[in-house]
Amino acid sequence: MTQIHCRTVKIGGSIGIILPKEIVRKDDIKPNQELSVEIKKQLKVRDVFGMFPEWKADTQKLKNEARKGWD
Repeated sequence: MTQIHCRTVKIGGSIGIILPKEIVRKDDIKPNQELSVEIKKQLKVRDVFGMFPEWKADTQKLKNEARKGWD
């Protein structure tokens, strides 16, 4: 199994992915061949902010804890 990161492209009314030629050669992929694809959408940092509202921490407390070992 080969894992790659790729970007989607609009093809007519659909969305597709383009496989790099190195992967096509390495895995001997032919036109009209059936493939199994696992979709995992990558999160962006901005999507993560606000996901855990109960994790509110006082920033001054965090800075003080980080400085404890500096003395």
